[in-house]
Amino acid sequence: MPEQLWFTQILNRAIGGPVASMLQALHIHMEHPQAPISNVVAMQLLVVLFLLLLFLVVRSRLSVDSPGALQHIFEGAHNFIQGQSEEIIGHHSEGYTPFLVALAFFILLCNLIGLIPGFESPTAKPIVPLGCAIVAFFYYQAQGFKHAGVKYLKHFAGPMPILAPLMIPIEIISHLARMLSLTVRLYANMFAGDLVTLVFISLVPLGIPVLFLGLHTFVSFLQAYIFVLLTTVYVAGAVAEEH
Repeated sequence: MPEQLWFTQILNRAIGGPVASMLQALHIHMEHPQAPISNVVAMQLLVVLFLLLLFLVVRSRLSVDSPGALQHIFEGAHNFIQGQSEEIIGHHSEGYTPFLVALAFFILLCNLIGLIPGFESPTAKPIVPLGCAIVAFFYYQAQGFKHAGVKYLKHFAGPMPILAPLMIPIEIISHLARMLSLTVRLYANMFAGDLVTLVFISLVPLGIPVLFLGLHTFVSFLQAYIFVLLTTVYVAGAVAEEH
């Protein structure tokens, strides 16, 4: 059995039995039935719970006259993503902002949680970046159909009907490659950051690791930004009036 983080152990002791029964009923294979909740799942659940609590706190303290520091942070993040979306997508980008903001906060906290002793970054495992990439893929495809209906399929046929037999497979491969690109970029950077930080902390416990923790923090913000930026670009391509 792989080593479990303390939070994972708590979850397995509290709800491991019902989770194992549910997975067994769904005929989902479990490598460790006695501990069905992995560290990756536990860290994602912790991030989601933290975000829900954070959103509830911000919602309860919203004020027009005297906004607090937390409200300023969230408003700044919202305005930044909204401004970027408006530049890339256009004036009708407001409807996509909630998804992009939620995606940004989830990825960012998944990146940063590994800096806390006793936790690890779920985005340093390939399954989590892949899950985020799949969600982003289906989201912008759904928005394309919502915006243009069945005519959205013309996007895959290219500008000239005569080239459709050639363009359709190329476009399909291109869209699938986007998921691979999003996954590998996020996973590789977070895995490398965690590995380098761990190595230097084990070799030099004082001084130098602080620099790598700072670098890891910068990379965490940067990768969350790039992921959301590329998703915004994909949404813009899906809802564009002319392809």
